[in-house]
Amino acid sequence: MTGHPVSAFARRLLPGELTSGAPVPGGGGRVRRSARDWVVDVVLFGWAVLCWFALYDQVATKTFLPGWLLALDPPLGAVACLSLWVRRRWPLGVALAAVPAAALTDTVMGALAVIIFNLALRTPPRTAGAVLLLHFAATLPYVLLYGAPHDERRTVAAFVVVYYLLFFVWGSLTRVRRQLVLKLREDAARAQADHRRRLADARRAERRAIAREMHDVLAHRVSLLSVHAGALAYRAQRTAAGEATPLGDEEIAQSATVIRDNAHQALEELRDVLHVLREDEAEDEEEGPDGSRGGTAGAGRRSDPERGAGDGARPQPDLERIGELVAEARAAGQRVRFVERLPERTEGAGGCSLRPQLQRTAYRAVQEGLTNARKHAPGQPVEVELAGAVGEGLTVRVVNPLAAGREGAGIPGAGAGLTGLRERLEIEGGSLEYGASRDAFTLVARLPWPARGRETGP
Repeated sequence: MTGHPVSAFARRLLPGELTSGAPVPGGGGRVRRSARDWVVDVVLFGWAVLCWFALYDQVATKTFLPGWLLALDPPLGAVACLSLWVRRRWPLGVALAAVPAAALTDTVMGALAVIIFNLALRTPPRTAGAVLLLHFAATLPYVLLYGAPHDERRTVAAFVVVYYLLFFVWGSLTRVRRQLVLKLREDAARAQADHRRRLADARRAERRAIAREMHDVLAHRVSLLSVHAGALAYRAQRTAAGEATPLGDEEIAQSATVIRDNAHQALEELRDVLHVLREDEAEDEEEGPDGSRGGTAGAGRRSDPERGAGDGARPQPDLERIGELVAEARAAGQRVRFVERLPERTEGAGGCSLRPQLQRTAYRAVQEGLTNARKHAPGQPVEVELAGAVGEGLTVRVVNPLAAGREGAGIPGAGAGLTGLRERLEIEGGSLEYGASRDAFTLVARLPWPARGRETGP
């Protein structure tokens, strides 16, 4: 069983079986006594000794018993009292050894109550029941035939049966209660382990989400910066070699402005990503233990397609902003042909009924396609096609010729963009296909576009 932390004070107040991690009471192995166990053992031993003294005075009055039996009564009772100190470790052995004393003596009655209780508490029920029947088989015939005056034998026999059953049932109930406590503790430890595992999974998922967003946002902007900076360096090299005219002040200022603007936009988009991630974390914290939200503010933010726009953050990417993305790529010198086949604009984010999160994923797919074309096939034309309809799905297709015989633009990357895009699409119920064929590289992303009333996502 998984260990459960118990305070030092609690260890003193609980039975040793509940603080040692034993699977069941008396389940085997030596259990160290707690302070509470020592107190209980001293009290029960004192109780057994007091009963022994009280019954010892009555032994001499039983003149109807033979002398040898009267002589055995006190020693057997004393031995039974001493056996209480080892009853925790050997509950079955102590109960079996007490059978002769229980059948033949009266001074054992105090110790016998503890022995029967201990038998039911620390021995499996079937074994304990069998030993109890053995006690009945040894004690009742003696009581009914020989151990009491004739007119009192039935009364004494009934008392013995009730006496045995009382402590046996009490011990059995205590055993069930302790097993329940151990089971609840095990369940609590398992729940804690599951909670820690869920937290670890959530942290890993959050790290993947952050990495995906960072790549989507920064890779595009940094590739634009690299293109502009590379163009300046190339022109400077050609000028130094006398193969081109020097750049004028206006051209240099224009290129520097483009680089500065893209750097600022990269920072702004990075800030937007962090804002969204923090907002998602805040909304998760507002949820109660059962997953319900503590208020309506979080739910309102979740359903707002322009989430974050009201507190200074820019609107999240949607289908309308894909045109801006293409325009930025063209401004960087990339030849892009953009074809859009979508239904007429309607109310809603991006001017269509598609869920905002799916529009954002489509935007990231176009962004990834343009970035890859810029990195691996510089100077080659790119065709971007956006088509779809309600009930048919949304398809994003980015095609660019392969750069035969030419090296890439030398823009560094982690090589995880397509992997992250595939994960994003699979989360949204879509798919991603990409590969080279007939001297062209094709990226195709497909997303579902259900009717508004049938959407189940956020």
